[in-house]
Amino acid sequence: MAEDIKVIVFKLGTEEYGIEVDKVQTIERLMPITRVPKTYAFIKGVINLRGVVIPVIDLRGRFGLEEAEHTDQTRVIIVVVNEMEVGFIVDSANDVIDLNRDIIDTPPEVVGGIKAKYLDGVAKIGEDRLLIMLNLSEVLNKSEIVQLESLEG
Repeated sequence: MAEDIKVIVFKLGTEEYGIEVDKVQTIERLMPITRVPKTYAFIKGVINLRGVVIPVIDLRGRFGLEEAEHTDQTRVIIVVVNEMEVGFIVDSANDVIDLNRDIIDTPPEVVGGIKAKYLDGVAKIGEDRLLIMLNLSEVLNKSEIVQLESLEG
């Protein structure tokens, strides 16, 4: 029998995504972002979170989704990717659920236009709710991580 995991649920548009709680440092309201020149378009810049400079990535941009205006629901999820703190801008994040690993299936080739390499799996919750689990180590590739590390320095 597979173990239960706690998952932070967040939205990009109408789709729900999940990140395991143990990879999330904190969830913050959107704050002023300092732009950094010569970075990838989906890297929005850096924030100063309680004295720590953290690169911020727009997940919509990363996944090639249409940009949306930020609202009161917009959040920055601070996660640890390859021992580095990174903030992900999402449309909303307001739910924590328990998932049994048995209900997480291998992702199909393409889900909602997002490449399967970014996905860890798809969880079927109930009859009509799907939760797309992110593979954080693939959301950023090595060259992007090197560039982000130079932003932190």
